[in-house]
Amino acid sequence: MSGTGAFFILLLISSMPVIAVFLWFRLARYPFSLLHFSISLLVGVTSFFPALIFQELFSIAGLLGIFAYAFTEELSRLLLLIILYLLIHRLNLTVLPEANKNESYILAMASAMGLIAGLGFALMESAAYGASVPDNALLRAFTAAPLHGACGFRVGSSVALFRESPGRAFARFLFAVIIHGMYNFMLELPGLLPSIAAIFIVLSALTSAVQGIRGEMKSLSLVD
Repeated sequence: MSGTGAFFILLLISSMPVIAVFLWFRLARYPFSLLHFSISLLVGVTSFFPALIFQELFSIAGLLGIFAYAFTEELSRLLLLIILYLLIHRLNLTVLPEANKNESYILAMASAMGLIAGLGFALMESAAYGASVPDNALLRAFTAAPLHGACGFRVGSSVALFRESPGRAFARFLFAVIIHGMYNFMLELPGLLPSIAAIFIVLSALTSAVQGIRGEMKSLSLVD
């Protein structure tokens, strides 16, 4: 298969979670508009580029470097999600009327934005990684999007929690870095078992993220 063909296959695989989440939100009738979805996805794609700059600044070898690499990606996503969060509230780009904009709604919105931004980041990363390290590209393509979505959920929720509960906000961001770092570490190890462990980490983190968003949306008393 040509390099171009492999690139588009990796991009297609990485796009599947984006499509799945979009359909999930629409079918569940969550108060999350197409505009919010599109902007969040764009933020995730854009966050790939400052992450590259941060990785040059935090270039560290060994195990510490693996977690520093994860930290730079989550930091990049955090900074752009903060900008998005502030813009949405400054420009009043919310779905619900003012009376319904409670803390639960803010947390649900930020968590959903983080999840989608993570999927957008994964689109760029899978394409870049597939071009540079084709031998391990397939596993990355299937697992990177769920990983970044799960970590993005935690980073997004940390943005919403920071004002009221900075300790919880920091804990969620740190947990995203740990999950991401453990995933990267497992993929660096040879053999089948580390790869299975990486998949388990991704599925567990994604499952808790999906359950978290469902719970937050249900708490709005606007969805079943």
